[in-house]
Amino acid sequence: MKFSDFKRFRWVDAFLMAVLPAFAALAIKGLLFTCRVVKTEGMDRHDEAIRRSGGGAVYVTWHQRMSYFFYFGGSHHVTTMVSRSRDGEYVARLASWLGFKTVRGSSSRGGARAVRELIRRIREGELGGMLADGPQGPARVAKAGTVMIARDAKVPIVPVLWGADRCWTFNSWDRYLLPKPFAKIILFAAEPVWIPENVAGEDLEPYRLLLEKRMNETTRRCDEEFGFERPWRKISKQGMPETGPLK
Repeated sequence: MKFSDFKRFRWVDAFLMAVLPAFAALAIKGLLFTCRVVKTEGMDRHDEAIRRSGGGAVYVTWHQRMSYFFYFGGSHHVTTMVSRSRDGEYVARLASWLGFKTVRGSSSRGGARAVRELIRRIREGELGGMLADGPQGPARVAKAGTVMIARDAKVPIVPVLWGADRCWTFNSWDRYLLPKPFAKIILFAAEPVWIPENVAGEDLEPYRLLLEKRMNETTRRCDEEFGFERPWRKISKQGMPETGPLK
């Protein structure tokens, strides 16, 4: 980051940034290390797609399934985009401790430059990582940005989803999941999605829908291996799921 970026930070941030990300990464790794992957599926297709592209790909998962992706993505040294805000600096340092690489930018500050940098690095053989429904949703609705980045980088989109027999479910907008200690994990890679180079505008929509469909189908399969589909929409004060698309 530039020196001017740190002018927005409080003096205590210097200490907290040096301590909190490291402890958070240790806690995340410690928790997820206790979990056991009991079944994987689709990893052969995933490996073949990456070989065909020359080593690059865009890994995607849902925001709800981000927690175990910390472990998977970090072990694969995935490159992801993190905002240039004060909170983003904490996230970037946490990501680094977990094994991720980062490019810095957001929709409000340096976003276009960060996207170009991410595309360049994926073209050079790095593995990109994105949340298909973004940081704010709607839940389990894929955004077009992932499709456009994969198209411009000339690499496949590889959806990676997981399910667990035991996990905490938070009442966030997407019912965020966190595996409990010693949970059994199922890890599935959906069939990769390839985006033709000459597709643009409204012609991208079928590919976005295809990505969304494959991710939702794979997410259900992961959950149903343990008997039921996990909820994925926030519960209102009246005790009913908030409205959203049914997939």
